[in-house]
Amino acid sequence: MSKHAAIESDELAADRTSRAVDAVERLTRWRDDFPTPGVRFADLTPVFADAEGFRAVIDCLAACAPDADLVAGVDARGFLLGAGVAASLGTGVIAVRKAGKLPPPVFNREYNLEYGTAALEIPADGVQLDGRRILLLDDVLATGGTLSAAAQLFAQAGAEIVAAAVVLELTFLNGRERQGDYPLTSIVKV
Repeated sequence: MSKHAAIESDELAADRTSRAVDAVERLTRWRDDFPTPGVRFADLTPVFADAEGFRAVIDCLAACAPDADLVAGVDARGFLLGAGVAASLGTGVIAVRKAGKLPPPVFNREYNLEYGTAALEIPADGVQLDGRRILLLDDVLATGGTLSAAAQLFAQAGAEIVAAAVVLELTFLNGRERQGDYPLTSIVKV
């Protein structure tokens, strides 16, 4: 690649990131004391409903691991992101589901949330995961339990997390500290 092409690529990447950051900062709807008192909820629904904002977010997330061969989206808003990024990359997509939503056999991982506990599952058969290169996506990184549990599920299945990415990171909850060795990208940090 020529030096000029590298500069253009950097400029395109900066523009893509800038458009995504603008959409998230402008369109995110914040709700205090939801789903429980003391929690401040970041609703990204308006970002996803805006065609230009959604496209900017998808482009930014897809750039995190263009060499992934499978995209995983965490229940439930991660499904939207995962499908969009997989379509953009030309890969398959797999949904990381809440416990009880998939027929057995499944890989299951329990984890703590900032307001309780939960469990995630992925299929233990029917989808070849061993040796797959996974881009793991979720909407918000808070305490880090959800993303970490999802990554552990794929490791249990023999897959490799090549990167993880979120739209919004709540840095004051230190969720990044719970993540593995994979690169982790946040479009916006609060």
